[in-house]
Amino acid sequence: MAPALRTAHTADLTAAQLAAARGLLDAAFDGDFSDEDWDHARGGIHALVHDDTGLLAHGSVVMRRVLHRERWLRVGYVEAVAVRADARRQGLGGQVMDALERYVDGGYDFGALSASAAGSALYTARGWQRWPGRISALGTAGVVRLPDEEGHLFVRPAAVTSLDPSDGLIFDWRDGDVM
Repeated sequence: MAPALRTAHTADLTAAQLAAARGLLDAAFDGDFSDEDWDHARGGIHALVHDDTGLLAHGSVVMRRVLHRERWLRVGYVEAVAVRADARRQGLGGQVMDALERYVDGGYDFGALSASAAGSALYTARGWQRWPGRISALGTAGVVRLPDEEGHLFVRPAAVTSLDPSDGLIFDWRDGDVM
């Protein structure tokens, strides 16, 4: 069977399907995928690629809120994009991103994601651009700057022209890695 893409909300996935996705992510990130990371990837739309051997690729998009120029924006935040090791370099990451970008572009003010050095080539090739401005998060103690995240945040091209990097982005807080 040729690889088949399916999109579904977290609520429409079975416990077994969610366990398969979590297992893929744990393996793809060499055990560096925490319970908080998994929590961040749920509650939105998942793109899953299967064949007769099982789950080959996964990614999700969830809503986050970002304060920019005194306005809260709805952001389609891409999470947990991974391809099984034996299925890499076959375009499956691109298939996952095609599906997720459709939701981002059609349902949010803009799209964003935080990329590792290894993952950034996929996003750059698809036209995502590094956010050149400040990144902060609004926590219980107020706004906290996240200088270690600067240079790792990517946004959809339309956002680069509609957002002002001199004002920065202030993301909603979440447990674990804020970005």
